[in-house]
Amino acid sequence: MNHPYGLTKDEKTYGMLSHLLALSAFFIPFGSIIGPLVIWLIKRDQSAYIDAQGKESMNFQLSILIYTIISTILAIILIGFFLLIAVGIFWLVMVIIAAVKANDGIVYRYPLTIRFFK
Repeated sequence: MNHPYGLTKDEKTYGMLSHLLALSAFFIPFGSIIGPLVIWLIKRDQSAYIDAQGKESMNFQLSILIYTIISTILAIILIGFFLLIAVGIFWLVMVIIAAVKANDGIVYRYPLTIRFFK
């Protein structure tokens, strides 16, 4: 769905960063949650678009955390190892797609996401 209002370059950039900063998990423990959370908390009052993208990113990252915990528990019966790989690939691909869409000014909604923040 396209955003009905014209967006500034800064809004698109911060919307994109709210997704891309999840990749900081490669370097910082819980970076996938901390990065998007920081952008969302700092910029959510400045733009409805940034607020929407920040909420979406947070919902997705928390959902992925839950899926990862479940997969880790299921590793006891071996299927969890395959699920961990699938969740990891899914996470990486979806974060990249969301970042590209947000940079284009498109309000992106992740699939398989639990909506904690509405």
